[in-house]
Amino acid sequence: MQAHYPADSPALPAPASPRTGARRIVLGLLQGLFLFLLYRAAREHVWPATSPLLFAPMLLAGLYVPLIAISGLGQMDRRRLALWVGSAAVLLAGLACYDAWRVADLALWHEAAPGQPGPHRNAMPSPALLFYGAAGLFIAHALALAAVRDGRRIATYATHFDIAWKLGVQIAFSMLFTGVTWLVLLLGAQLFELVKLHFLSRMMHEAWFGIPVTAFAFACAMHLTDVRPAIVRGIRGLLLVLLSWLLPVTVLLVGGFLTALPFTGLAPLWSTRHAAAVLLCAAAAFVILINAAWQQGGDGQDVARVVRVAARIAALLLAPLVLIAAYALLLRVRDYGWTGDRVAAAACILVAACYAAGYFRAGLRPGWLPSLAQVNIAAAFVVIGVLLALFSPLLDPARISVGSQVARLGTGQVKADKFDFAFLRFDGARFGRAALDRLEREAAGADAALVRARIAAARALNYRGETPKQAAPTALDLAANLRMRSPHAALPDSFLRTDWSRKPRMHQYPDCLRSRGAQCDVYMLDLNGDGRLEVLVVGNRGLESVVIGEDAQGQWSALATVAFDAAPCDSLLQGLAAGRVRAVAPLLSDIEIGGLHGRLSPFSPVAGCKPSGAAPYPVEGD
Repeated sequence: MQAHYPADSPALPAPASPRTGARRIVLGLLQGLFLFLLYRAAREHVWPATSPLLFAPMLLAGLYVPLIAISGLGQMDRRRLALWVGSAAVLLAGLACYDAWRVADLALWHEAAPGQPGPHRNAMPSPALLFYGAAGLFIAHALALAAVRDGRRIATYATHFDIAWKLGVQIAFSMLFTGVTWLVLLLGAQLFELVKLHFLSRMMHEAWFGIPVTAFAFACAMHLTDVRPAIVRGIRGLLLVLLSWLLPVTVLLVGGFLTALPFTGLAPLWSTRHAAAVLLCAAAAFVILINAAWQQGGDGQDVARVVRVAARIAALLLAPLVLIAAYALLLRVRDYGWTGDRVAAAACILVAACYAAGYFRAGLRPGWLPSLAQVNIAAAFVVIGVLLALFSPLLDPARISVGSQVARLGTGQVKADKFDFAFLRFDGARFGRAALDRLEREAAGADAALVRARIAAARALNYRGETPKQAAPTALDLAANLRMRSPHAALPDSFLRTDWSRKPRMHQYPDCLRSRGAQCDVYMLDLNGDGRLEVLVVGNRGLESVVIGEDAQGQWSALATVAFDAAPCDSLLQGLAAGRVRAVAPLLSDIEIGGLHGRLSPFSPVAGCKPSGAAPYPVEGD
């Protein structure tokens, strides 16, 4: 017995008229032109790209509002379509304006140089708003279309099901059609290239051609999939059948995981540090597959028995998955406070909890999962509400996470030397940078100097994750880094005062000359026979060894690097510790050709020693 194909909707709209198709194509062309103008403004850094609070709303509305109008044509009357399009435009503009305001105080990654215009980073909507805005708009648009079709504020679930899946398939095939369109254009360009005609290749690289063509192709695909609803429903039915047969396999996997937990304990789960995310993904997979099997409900007689049983078990297993995910998040928040990712995870858990509670109740009742329709409709409104809260001042993850982390610093739960001040600057939006100003202004007590120094270091970073620049070691620090091995010798003051971080090819000098805390062995030897002592610096098992000499002006610089034969490190370390270092004659003399001096560099098997019985280089983690 096979899982059934979805029944046709009881109230399908009439196919779109040719006039509707022409309007959709015109809308697509206008959208492409509008997006090109915005792209040109951003590229040349001119108005409105110079005003993020204006550019971001224009871009977000330009991306999504025309698609709502294209989909709604033929599905809604003019008054309702205008009301819905206008409401969506105002809502998107408001969210984008707030999104731009959150980062309006952040310095640009780079300014546009004269003659080389570059994009204004702060003018662009955040990737999260672009993605989740599209997801929320998809749900809202499906609810609006279903309400119009049924002539009621909340449509029947059969209408919701038909509209949502049809819209999803339309969008997927429109994206596929747009990609194939570009492949066809690429093929045509290659054909013209064969006869030395380059106009199409050049046009495809121009924004004035590419952006309108993409919008035009997408609008055409939306119309073509709308006038052939039977094809869309057939593809949708096949997709749902295939997905429904994945449900028994998923139930076995998740059931096996939950069964193993009493024996393994939760400690291995917490050690992954991403348990909540994986569990939420499993819960989302359950919701999708349960609905693929349940579809519009009915009596379920056309659904295979194994699929029906798997759907009921999955509806019951959804609750423990969400509970464990919530407990994992609770532990992370208790130990480390809120971050933006944890606020987003909490929002996902809230939505998952709505599904879990409703599905658990449906799974306990007899029949083909009754009440699932009401749960799905209610959860759709919950998702929209949660997204609006997250991307508005109400539950802004940046604001919540900054307040949590600063409170942890204030109560001493995290010490100033362990606190991530870069998080406030780069991940806390304007709230984090305001917190930095406040912490710097109000710093007091024993950690005041440390807090101000860490804040200054965070502000000196150009991007998140950049390694802070270390100041050159002072004379005292440098003396502490270097272990003098030559008896009765001392490093000259001019050597200790040298700023090695400013030397040309500074990477050739050992870390002990440039960073605090690194250790090297030092020997004073006359290696060139001029009666003046040179400094041999040996570090990191001989891998960083250099000879440094002083010129007539009293400036110290590298004369040569040292490469040791592939002998065991024990011999090198013992010789260094005993001070058995002396100058020896070179194996090969230099040569002179036509008055030009040539230095011979002997081949060395390995640049550095090797640990006894081990590989020639130190292994990470040793």
